[in-house]
Amino acid sequence: MSDPSEASDAADVDDGVETLPGRPCPICERSMDHRHCKYVCPEHGVIYDCSDTFW
Repeated sequence: MSDPSEASDAADVDDGVETLPGRPCPICERSMDHRHCKYVCPEHGVIYDCSDTFW
């Protein structure tokens, strides 16, 4: 049985709907979550937000 606390960068399948991994974190390459106007790394917190004009 796998540990549910371990995050996976692979695509998740939930109720037949596939969720693709998000944009990779520039620091650790883990998949980031897109929340409202922010990209959030599970390891490093907010990496980008809508005020960042360089990306």
